[in-house]
Amino acid sequence: MATTSQPPRGKTTCKKIFWAVFPHACFILSLVIYAFLGALMFSHIEGTREVTISEEYRTFLQNLTYLARNLSDNVTENEKMFKNDIRELFNRADPVWFINPEERWSFFGSLFFCCTVFTTVGYGNTYPVTRIGKYLCMLYALFGIPLMFLVLTDMGDILATVLSKCYNKFGELQSKILASKLCSGSTCSKRNELKSRAQSKIVNNEPLTIMELLKSQSGMKWGPAKYRNVELFEMLIARENENTQPARNKSMERWSSCPELAREKTVSRVIENFDKIGKEVEKLDVPIVLMVLVIFLYISCAAGILPRWEKKMDFQEAFYFCFITLTTIGFGDTKLEHPKFFLFFSLYIMIGMEIVFIAFKLGQNRLIVLYKKVISFCAEKNVPSKIYPK
Repeated sequence: MATTSQPPRGKTTCKKIFWAVFPHACFILSLVIYAFLGALMFSHIEGTREVTISEEYRTFLQNLTYLARNLSDNVTENEKMFKNDIRELFNRADPVWFINPEERWSFFGSLFFCCTVFTTVGYGNTYPVTRIGKYLCMLYALFGIPLMFLVLTDMGDILATVLSKCYNKFGELQSKILASKLCSGSTCSKRNELKSRAQSKIVNNEPLTIMELLKSQSGMKWGPAKYRNVELFEMLIARENENTQPARNKSMERWSSCPELAREKTVSRVIENFDKIGKEVEKLDVPIVLMVLVIFLYISCAAGILPRWEKKMDFQEAFYFCFITLTTIGFGDTKLEHPKFFLFFSLYIMIGMEIVFIAFKLGQNRLIVLYKKVISFCAEKNVPSKIYPK
C-alpha cells in the first residue's frame, strides 16, 4: 500500500482554531458589512437631498425678524415678554431647517446613525427626512436588529464563559487557601492515607471480566457439560470484542489517505457551534452583585475617557450618557459634538451592551426563581390542611 503524507500538527491545530473562531467572526463581520452598506445608502439618499425653503420656515424667519425689530432699547422692560416669545417660536421650529444635509449625512455621520438604529439606542438628533429614507430605515432596522441581537448573544456566550471560569477559579483558590489554613500537616497526611486505602479497596473490589474469569479457571478440569458452557463463554467474548473494539469506519480510512473527505466532519462541528449559541449565557451562575460591580467599573472607565474629546461633558454627564447608551434607552438629551470620535468607541458599546445583556439575563433568572417561590408559598397557604380522624 502507498503511504500518504499527513499534514503537520501545527497546520491541523491552526485549522481547528480557525473553524472554532469562524462562527463568531462571521457574525461580527456580517454586522460590520451591514453597517457600512447602510452608511453608504443613507449618505447617498439623505445627504444628497434638495433643501427647499418651506412656508413654515419663511413664517419662522418673519416672526423672528418682527421680534428683533420690536425689541425696545430698554431691554429690561420687555425682557420677560421677549424671552417667552422667543421660546415659543423656537419650540415650533423644525431642527431640519438648521441642518446642512451634506455635513450631517456624511459617511461617518451615516455610520453613526446606522449604529444607533440596529443597537436600538436612537438618540433622535439624527433621523431620516425623505420618504424613501424613512422606508429604508424601517427595512434596515427589520434585519439589523435581529443581527445585532445575534451578535450580542454569541459574544455574550464568550463573556459568560470567561466570567464563569474566572469566578470558579476564584472560588477554588479561596477554598484552597481556607483548607490550607484549617488543615495541619498530621491531619492532612492521615486523611491522604485513608483516601489511598479507600481507593485501593475500590480498585480491588472491581468485578472481573469474562476473559479474566476464564483465565483464572483455565487450569481446572471440566466435564463434558461444562465444556459447552466454555464454548458459550468464548462466543460471548468474541461478540463482546466486536462491540467494544473501535469500529474502523471506512470513512476514517479514507480521511487518512485523502484529507479532503474530512470536510464533512469539520462542517458538522461548525454547525454544532452555531447550534450552541446562547447556551453559555443560560448556564451562567454568577452573583448579580458582581455583575453590577462590573457594569459600574466598565461605565466609570468610559466616563473618564469620554470628556477628553467631548469638552462639554464632565464625569457625571459622561457616566449618565454611557448608561443611557448601554441600556439602549437613548433619550437624546445629551448630544455628541464629535460623532466621528465616538465611532472608534463602538467596540466599547458592543462589549458594554453584552455585559448589560448578561446582567439583565441574570436578573431575569433571579426574578423567575423569586416568582416561583412566592407562587409556591401562596399556594401552600391557600391549600386547606387535611383533617385526619381522631
